[in-house]
Amino acid sequence: MRIAVLGTGRMGAYRAEWLARHSSVERVLVGSRDAGRAEAVAAAAGGDGGLVEDVLGERLDAVVVSSSTGDHAAQIAAVAELRVPILCEKPIAMTLADTRRALDVAARAGATLQVSFQRRFDPGFAEARRLAADGSLGTLYCLHLTSHDHEPSPERYVPTSGGIFRDLLVHDFDVARWLTGSEVERVYATGAARKWERFARHGDVDTAAVVLTMEEGLPVLVSGTRHDPSGYDFRAELFGSDDSIAVGLDERTPLRSVERTGPEPASDPYRGFLDRFAGAFDAELRAFLELVEGRRANPCPGEEALAALRVAVACDRSLAERRPVDLAEVADDAD
Repeated sequence: MRIAVLGTGRMGAYRAEWLARHSSVERVLVGSRDAGRAEAVAAAAGGDGGLVEDVLGERLDAVVVSSSTGDHAAQIAAVAELRVPILCEKPIAMTLADTRRALDVAARAGATLQVSFQRRFDPGFAEARRLAADGSLGTLYCLHLTSHDHEPSPERYVPTSGGIFRDLLVHDFDVARWLTGSEVERVYATGAARKWERFARHGDVDTAAVVLTMEEGLPVLVSGTRHDPSGYDFRAELFGSDDSIAVGLDERTPLRSVERTGPEPASDPYRGFLDRFAGAFDAELRAFLELVEGRRANPCPGEEALAALRVAVACDRSLAERRPVDLAEVADDAD
């Protein structure tokens, strides 16, 4: 296979290096608006680099869109004309309207679009979904999702991030739907800039909590912070009538118990998303290659990004208006 990676940031470099190591990938091409940067990233991966338009002019079997968020929709449109499978980092776009347009462009061209919600490929999250689906947990009473970044984002990133709900917690909104097999009916969100004024300066918060009400009344509690001095902490707890389980609770979880018989503090806590979800990203790319080869269906269609973003938009509205917001209020043309 000949696969192009668009983007030369942390994810672009990771994707290019991973693909270059895979036995079924014949050639990796890296595209960017900065040809020199593309060539450098490609050289590190053992591939070839150049301008985006030149790379897309090559014969390709698939494209991975790992560029800046603002470029995703336009690049999806350009790749869709090639009618090859696309893997796009989340989000597809910052607004529902732009996301809907990108999905429609891909659909009209007949291009398969997979969105990167890597937690769906994490072994722990996948096992939790299996147990919830097969009845092992009994009736689900509550789901608690925790998303705590290790280091706060640099200020230059904050204005373009989309805010804590669209950038950080959108993964939890996807996981809530995926784990439970239910849709979100209502949200209530709160948040504040508790410490890092760089977020407040751009109308964002560094700490947030959300109550999602799913179909049939299941409550989902979501908590997120932009800073955890102990490490990168992303967990899920599922409480049911027959069993209760935790995902992401292991020897590297950056959480210290104050009980005398509690577990010891992690000596090597998770430091970032590529560390915590290394296995998930590996499984996600393997699934994408199987999709390209025609050996499996799309494991995470682009429409899943639209659904999760709709929840994030409702949370933005809930925080601003200090009230619960029904998802029915949020149309696909909302900003």
